[in-house]
Amino acid sequence: MENKLYFYNTLTKREEQFIPNEDGKVSMYTCGPTVYHYAHIGNLRSYIMEDLLEKTLRYIGYDVKRVMNITDVGHLSSDADTGEDKMLKGAKREHKSVMEIAKLYTDAFFSDCGKLNIKTPDVVEPATNCIPEFIHMIRVLLEKGFAYEAGGNIYFDTSRLKDYYVFSNHNEKELLVGVREDVDEDVNKRSKSDFVLWFTKSKFDDQELKWESPWGLGYPGWHIECSCISMKHLGEYMDIHCGGVDNIFPHHTNEVAQSESYLGHKWCNYWFHVHHLNDKSGKMSKSKGEFLTVSLLESKGYDPLVYRFFCLQSHYRKPLEFSYEVLDNMSAAYEKLVKRIGTLERSGEVDQAGFEEYNVKFEAALCDDLNSAMAITVLYDMLKADISDATKLALAESFDQVLSLNLTAHREKAAEPEVDAELEAFVLAKIEERKAAKKEKDFAKADAIRAELLEKGIALEDTREGVKWKKI
Repeated sequence: MENKLYFYNTLTKREEQFIPNEDGKVSMYTCGPTVYHYAHIGNLRSYIMEDLLEKTLRYIGYDVKRVMNITDVGHLSSDADTGEDKMLKGAKREHKSVMEIAKLYTDAFFSDCGKLNIKTPDVVEPATNCIPEFIHMIRVLLEKGFAYEAGGNIYFDTSRLKDYYVFSNHNEKELLVGVREDVDEDVNKRSKSDFVLWFTKSKFDDQELKWESPWGLGYPGWHIECSCISMKHLGEYMDIHCGGVDNIFPHHTNEVAQSESYLGHKWCNYWFHVHHLNDKSGKMSKSKGEFLTVSLLESKGYDPLVYRFFCLQSHYRKPLEFSYEVLDNMSAAYEKLVKRIGTLERSGEVDQAGFEEYNVKFEAALCDDLNSAMAITVLYDMLKADISDATKLALAESFDQVLSLNLTAHREKAAEPEVDAELEAFVLAKIEERKAAKKEKDFAKADAIRAELLEKGIALEDTREGVKWKKI
C-alpha cells in the first residue's frame, strides 16, 4: 500500500502503523448488537466510526472482509455473567418469543444503519446459528485444562493465564467500565475473574433457548460467540477487532483469553475501540427509560446524516457530548455544505493535478488515526480552492465514498426538472386516453399520444407496475 494507515491499538496502548497479516487484505471483526431493544445513538456512534475505518481501508486500496455477530442469546444484563438474559428480558417486556424479538430488533438495527449510510458487513452471523462451534471450542478448552465444570456450568479458568488483563494491566478503575450494575457473587467460580462458557444448571430456569450439549441442556455464555464466529469466517489470525470502550472489559478481555488458549497462538493484532457518546447526565443507556434513537431524531425533523456528520466532526477516541443545540448547529452546517456542492457544475474537464493535491490531503487526514474532522476540513478547503467545479465535484464524490454524507444529494435533486400540478394532470389524462386507445386496439392513436407527449418533453415508460413518466 502506498498510504500508511496509523491508528491507536488498544492492545499495545499506542498509535501503530497498520500492517495486515496478508498483503493487501484485511480481516476485520465488529461486535454486533444484542437485539433486545432499539439501538440508541450512543451505540450507533461506534458503528459509524467502525464504518469509517472499513471505508478508509477500502479507499486506500485494501480488500476488506468484515464480519459481525448478532447476539440473540447469552448476553446477561450484567457483563459479569449475572442477571437476566437481555433477550428474555426483551421478550417478557413485549410479550413475544425471543426469536420474534430478535427479528424485530435486528431489522430495526439494520434500518437505522441504512439511514446512517453504515455499510452492512460482508458476513452477519446470529449467535444461535453457531451452537456446534461454541460446543467444540468449549470441549477443546476443557481438554486443554483451560476450563472446568462447577455447579453444572462450564467456566474458563483465568488462573491458567500468565496475563489475563491484557488491555488493562489490572487497573481496577478500568475494569469497572464493564460492570453496569451490582452483581451477585457466583459461588461456583474458583476465581472472581473466571467467566461462564456454557450455562446448564443455573438460576435461569425460564431461559427460552436451550440446546443439548455434552454437559446437559443449556446455552452459551456471551463471550464465546465472538471468538467462534470470527474464527468461522476469518480463520485463526485476525487483523482488526472493533467495539466500544465498554467492551474492553470483560468482553474483549475474555475473548482474547479463550481464543488464544484454544488456538495456542496470538489471535488478533489490532484492537480498535470507540469512546462513549454522553448526554448532560452522563453515558447513554437503555436503562434510563426513554433513550435517543434514530427514529426519535427523525420525528424531531433531523436528517439522520446530520448525526453522522456530528460524529465525524469529533475523534473516535474522545468522549462526545450530545445536545440538541449542537445538533441544530450541525444541521445548519450540513445543509449549507450540501447546497454549496449542489451549485457545482459538472461541465469541463477534471484537473488531475488539483484532484491529486486534495485527495492526498484527504487520505493523509484519514491515515492519521482516522482524523475525520481534519478530513472534513480538507473538504471545505477544497471547495474554496481555485480549481474547476468539475474537479471539486469529482473530489466531493470521491471523498463521500468514506464520509458517506450524501454530499451530492442536493445537486441530484436540483437536476430533476420541476413538474407543476397542471402539467401532471394533463399527462395523467393523456396516459388514461392512451390506455383506452390500446384497449380498443387503436395502436395508431396510442402511438400518436406518446409522440404528442414527447414533443412536450414528457417520456413514457411501460412497466409491469403500469405506465411511468418523467420530464426530459
